[in-house]
Amino acid sequence: MTAAVPGRPGIQPPSQSPPGWTFPLTRRLRRALQRVPVWSWRLLMSAVGPGEVRRFNADPITGVCYHHDIDFVGDGIPAHRLDVMAPLGRDKDAAALPVYVYFHGGGWTSGDKAALTKYCASQAAGGMVVVNVNYRKAPRFHMGHLLDDANRSLAWIRQNISGFGGDAGRIVLGGDSAGGQLAALLTAATLRPELAHHYALEAAVSPADLKGLVQHCSVVDFSVFFEKGFVMSLNFIRMLLPGRDNVPPPGTGLGHGLRVGPGRLDALQRAAGFLSPIEWLDQRHPPVFITTSERDHFYNANLNFIQRLRSHAVPVDALIYDWASANTEHTWQQDCRYPESQEVYRRLQEFVRRVA
Repeated sequence: MTAAVPGRPGIQPPSQSPPGWTFPLTRRLRRALQRVPVWSWRLLMSAVGPGEVRRFNADPITGVCYHHDIDFVGDGIPAHRLDVMAPLGRDKDAAALPVYVYFHGGGWTSGDKAALTKYCASQAAGGMVVVNVNYRKAPRFHMGHLLDDANRSLAWIRQNISGFGGDAGRIVLGGDSAGGQLAALLTAATLRPELAHHYALEAAVSPADLKGLVQHCSVVDFSVFFEKGFVMSLNFIRMLLPGRDNVPPPGTGLGHGLRVGPGRLDALQRAAGFLSPIEWLDQRHPPVFITTSERDHFYNANLNFIQRLRSHAVPVDALIYDWASANTEHTWQQDCRYPESQEVYRRLQEFVRRVA
């Protein structure tokens, strides 16, 4: 084990990189990747998406029962489909298992549950019922739509998950990157009526049903978008906002490195507060398991989130890798081949057993 900072464990990369391993981003290249616009992010994700589905799902997990593409809304669109995975061979009279609900990442504009099949099956094999959820995406749809989809998936779970051996009263939400933000914001909206009211959302489950939250390299603190040189442009925030009245209009240059008036920027920062889970924490929040690394784009956001959670006396289990762990680029947890991923799974399953 290595540690860049005391209390932040890391695992040395293997002497031989696994097949398909890609050269990690250098610090210099990271500095060059600043203020990536929405269109180029979508283009990149569409290019790498099919390869990720094949690579991440090689050598499927056995011992798990798969139920694919269940329509949780009833409108027939692919964005409203979910998969359920549960351990095989359980006695029909056995006690119901905790339910782990997962939302994929992709910058809110891209991604699909299919790439997370093996990740989710790995957790199901560890003793839980796992629900892998799709949702509508920006820029066509804003955060209100995405939250509504996530909330509707919980409504379906409340009504149906017992038929798959799951306990709807013991739910842990999770996600990576943008999906982690969605899981965290849904947790906040379930706990905070004022946030739910902002999105015209009626929580599908009670706060008591949410036993924990899992965050993999998540976008939990939107203040980092306003830091100089941050990797994603401010237009990622604009595209997610339900209301446009207090947001800089197109053509102002926000997110493209041009100067804007302080009033406009202040308005965008205020609006971003409704997207930022860190702004809605209090002592009622369920325990959280966070995994990130110094190679993660949202490393600082995750450290801020941990600090704020602890300031509210919320139990936090954090697994943080240092720069020497070359396998821990953003959302490495999806790739089962890495020893760092396997350590995440071990700790995640322990967390779920403990809190749920």
